[in-house]
Amino acid sequence: MENPTPFDKDERNSYVPEIATALHQALLRSNEVFTKFRAGFIGKCSPVHFFWGSFDLAVSSFSGHKAPPHPGGIPNLPDWVAREAYSHEVCSCGFWPGNEAVPFAAFYSYIYPEPQGYKSATIKPENTYYHKNLGEFILPYNEVQQANGPFQTLMDFLDTTYRAAADTAHWDRENLESHKRKNTAGNRRLAQWRAKCEIESLCFYQTFVLAESEVLLSPALRQAPNRSASL
Repeated sequence: MENPTPFDKDERNSYVPEIATALHQALLRSNEVFTKFRAGFIGKCSPVHFFWGSFDLAVSSFSGHKAPPHPGGIPNLPDWVAREAYSHEVCSCGFWPGNEAVPFAAFYSYIYPEPQGYKSATIKPENTYYHKNLGEFILPYNEVQQANGPFQTLMDFLDTTYRAAADTAHWDRENLESHKRKNTAGNRRLAQWRAKCEIESLCFYQTFVLAESEVLLSPALRQAPNRSASL
């Protein structure tokens, strides 16, 4: 944020509860997806955390390799802080309400240092684009909000941008990722099978409860030696 106003000197009265609530809900929903995405990375990884200075929710994954010194120049961020924050290769993604460069809420993803071929990678969904000035892939929030499957749409963005970063930077994905992330299709089938089993178990339990309830309400059935057959 350029030219910020210190909190104790901010005399603006522009707080709108509805907007604050909408932002809060967007952060909560994003946190759910980021947390699931983060679970597939077993290398050094930050928690899903909120940066109050830039007001974005982010999660970062590290390759373990050192990076060249960051050039600095980030508004209101001392160069020594930037160099420390980007001392190692990092792929970061997040959500933020936007700024002067991107005047709308959006999801972003980038890698530092940026390897050759990264910006030209194929990213999902198709409305994602590469912002040359920021050096980041941008997915407008409303594209996710209006999608038929918002959760999967955002997961596709996070997954494809990460893969583009890890592949072009030659990260050791074999040792940095869990089997869950490597075998996405297989894991999806496992999740579907698990859901099917849970539904079937629930249906069986409900049938059993109904049958037992009928037995409890019927003295004749309680006394019958083969009451299940009577039902």
